Amino acid sequence: MSNTGTWMQRVAQDWLVLELAAGTGATALGITTGLQFLPFLLLTPIAGLVADRMPKQRLLQLTNLGMALPAAVLGVLAVTGTAEVWHVYILAFLLGSASAFDAPARQSFVSEIVDPGDLTNAVGLNSASFNAARLVGPGLAGVLIAALGGGAVGTGWVILLNAVSYAAPIWSLRHLDVSRIDAAPANRGPGAIREGIAYVRARPDLVLVLSLVFFAGTFGLNFQITSALMATEVFGKGPEEFGLLGSFLAVGSLTGALLAARRPHVRHRLVVGSALLFGATVVLAGLMPTYLTFALLAPITGLTALTFITSANTYMQLHTDAGVRGRVMALYLMIFMGGTPVGAPIIGWIGHEYGARWTLLGGGLLTIAGVAISALVFLRLERARAERDVPTGGRAAEAAPAAF
Repeated sequence: MSNTGTWMQRVAQDWLVLELAAGTGATALGITTGLQFLPFLLLTPIAGLVADRMPKQRLLQLTNLGMALPAAVLGVLAVTGTAEVWHVYILAFLLGSASAFDAPARQSFVSEIVDPGDLTNAVGLNSASFNAARLVGPGLAGVLIAALGGGAVGTGWVILLNAVSYAAPIWSLRHLDVSRIDAAPANRGPGAIREGIAYVRARPDLVLVLSLVFFAGTFGLNFQITSALMATEVFGKGPEEFGLLGSFLAVGSLTGALLAARRPHVRHRLVVGSALLFGATVVLAGLMPTYLTFALLAPITGLTALTFITSANTYMQLHTDAGVRGRVMALYLMIFMGGTPVGAPIIGWIGHEYGARWTLLGGGLLTIAGVAISALVFLRLERARAERDVPTGGRAAEAAPAAF
């Protein structure tokens, strides 16, 4: 329920920005998206430490309340006709701040409520639940906005529905059986954040995944901006068609999540290959001549995006020690979502200067280039390490894991 509300607000908030910032909508969308994800860059290391030290059941109740309040304020401002662009900027930042504490706790909480053998399946099903909501939310938001007048007031009511939807996870969390939660104790001494960073630095395989996530998240996963600009500027469509694009994306995303839930193992080759395929699909989307062809390609784009996201997420959780998992997942999310404040304004500026199509063409090409460079650097480092280890006892075979 809450995920459905979240996707409804994403569409409503973007449409509200386009309504309030006529003529500079692309730039305003980029700034809004950047501000909403900036807290992931600033706060996530602290949030990861909090997730490792505080009972996640209680923490997640607080973070959901923290996300409900900015949504309620923005909804009231929009409904009363007093909303301005700077209001959206501030409230998007506050919502993102609560999300920055919510995400690492929620990601690492999965491994506390399922057995290790079920973790891959659980991550896939978690993504399936999220994307089932994504399938419904954007289209429902577009229909409701249009039915309520299509302006700022219509977006406000949709945003208020999202504020109410946070009651669902708060209620669910309160009714979990605490005795069945398997929480690992974390280091409470000084230097805990540095310990998490050092753990990742010593693991080239994790560094590779984080590098891929940075390029795809920063330049490729900007559908909030790209879909809005393509729908309005290229195809001349309204809120209903814009909302439906999110639902079309979710069809592929849900399929990708369900396929991910069936995989018993995740290797580097899947993470790298899906990232490259995702970048190529984004480029292809930028070349689509009509709204129909763009919408028909959207499920494939969603499928490749979710295959990459789920495989990267699963790899990080499966190959990380439980005592540092909150901090490692916080670093993962900081790079994944924290790259958006860098990429979103750039993509928005590209859309303003060169046209909406280049938000996809440029983003996809930058994703492909970044993924290819990261994979080549990793292979060279692994090869060099294998050559160093040969004289010391033939450890070359184990130095380079079955990554590709």
